[in-house]
Amino acid sequence: MTPEAQAPQRPIRVLVAEDQSAVRAGLVLILRSAPDIEVVGEAADGEQAVQRARELRPDLVLMDVQMPRLDGVSATRQVVDERLADVLVLTTFDLDEYVFGALRAGASGFLLKNTEAQDLLDAVRTVARGDGLISPAVTRRLIAEFAAKSAPSASAPDPAVLDALTRREREVLGSLGGGLSNAEIAKRLDMAEATVKTHVSRLLAKLGLRSRVQAAVLARELDV
Repeated sequence: MTPEAQAPQRPIRVLVAEDQSAVRAGLVLILRSAPDIEVVGEAADGEQAVQRARELRPDLVLMDVQMPRLDGVSATRQVVDERLADVLVLTTFDLDEYVFGALRAGASGFLLKNTEAQDLLDAVRTVARGDGLISPAVTRRLIAEFAAKSAPSASAPDPAVLDALTRREREVLGSLGGGLSNAEIAKRLDMAEATVKTHVSRLLAKLGLRSRVQAAVLARELDV
């Protein structure tokens, strides 16, 4: 093997959780058309999704929010809390409490159910490489709507939570609030993409957040 030769990259392992069999079959068909994506399992309800995630340890769970036995929001929370996989939520984008609940539960991204096949594949790749914000058209509107629909009686985040962050981490947090990907943040702040990933991981840990999307909401609420 020459020094330039590299081992082939491992495919992205995906678990598809969708209660409608026809929709699930269509999603699986699309995902299996990509050589860099491997469908390792399927689930027809939320309980099965959590159990299969525990068994298979996929890189990503494609999760419908409205499912029997255990809804997608509760399933997302369990998968994220147990650090089993990232979760990409499928939604009709009615911006209802299911979607907001999934955001609070730590979903890494949101995708429209009627999305085009290529957009689905791109979204899976985006989340798998650590960019939790899927599409500006979806995510920025979601963040804005989430902030707008927050209950007036709910306590606003304390700006003091940012005191634990370094200057660079604050800059990265502000970029997340703008819906930027790791590559876009790297270009904006003139740093390596790997360094951006490190800053994101650290600021999430310091702020006690589950996902980049939660960080983006916090950044918007605090006007970072």
